[in-house]
Amino acid sequence: MPQDILAIAEYGNGVFRKVSYEVLSEGRRLADTLGVKLLAVVLGNDIQQIAPKLAEYGVDRIIAAEHPLLKDYLSETYTQVAAEIIRKEAPALILTGATTQGKDLAACLSARLYAPLASECIAVRIENGKTVATRPMYGGKILADVRLDAAPGILTLRPNAFATRKTAGAGQIEVYPVSLEPPRTSCAHMQMDTSGKVELTEADVVVSGGRGMGGKDFSVIEALASVLGGAVGASRSAVDEGWRPVSDQVGQTGKVVSPNLYIACGISGAVQHFAGMQTSNVIVAVNKDPDAPIFSKADYGVVGDLFEIVPRLTEEIRRLRGDSQ
Repeated sequence: MPQDILAIAEYGNGVFRKVSYEVLSEGRRLADTLGVKLLAVVLGNDIQQIAPKLAEYGVDRIIAAEHPLLKDYLSETYTQVAAEIIRKEAPALILTGATTQGKDLAACLSARLYAPLASECIAVRIENGKTVATRPMYGGKILADVRLDAAPGILTLRPNAFATRKTAGAGQIEVYPVSLEPPRTSCAHMQMDTSGKVELTEADVVVSGGRGMGGKDFSVIEALASVLGGAVGASRSAVDEGWRPVSDQVGQTGKVVSPNLYIACGISGAVQHFAGMQTSNVIVAVNKDPDAPIFSKADYGVVGDLFEIVPRLTEEIRRLRGDSQ
């Protein structure tokens, strides 16, 4: 009979993704609800030294799958190894982050294991022994409750939608014996972001600019994001104009973000953009058009020129924090 909760932690560049700790925290809560154990699985190379960190989030067992061919993520290799572990452990539920990698792996595992999948979940509960997940659908127009009637069920959890809670766990580490043939695919080139900036989907604060920016100069947006320790986003129109890279795009055809604070500057508020940030805890809009649709969706709105308002806001935050610059 399926028993435990299995969480797949995403590891890369020597660290675990922030969303992995959120996944483990939610996994611990669900495991306590069901009275079962929480297992963490991490795939990679040279991971035994960092794997014990997962025990800080209530993990009972840590399964470390190490192999040189797991150093970089490939759907082929990760799916094979993760599926083997899942078949061996027979968990009731599998959790991972709704990142690019997490959603790809979850879809592959769903197909490989014939397992039900609910993606981009923002809430999870147990009803009558069944897992019920809440997830946005139709571009965020509705929130649907999806029940998983078979085990193992697979859920990807949206970053910043779940609280991180540290809880001491046994954290018993088990090394999984990986056996892999050379994959049919390989990573030809990987370009990493070495700027040190906050990853957009995991940022607690996101400051985005739209067509109202009028050009490539996003310095006022970048300054505000920097002082708030946040990330810079952009609307599709700003990306289409070539002012920001596609990786910064927030919206239905871009990235979905769920920060504690979202500041939209010079963004009209098209439904496609709103679909990518509507689960933000607090939305602030700055726009010179008092009739801009964004104001009907914002918690706070400022009507005026963003090039006057945003720098003043940045300086005031610096003043309140006692920053020297």
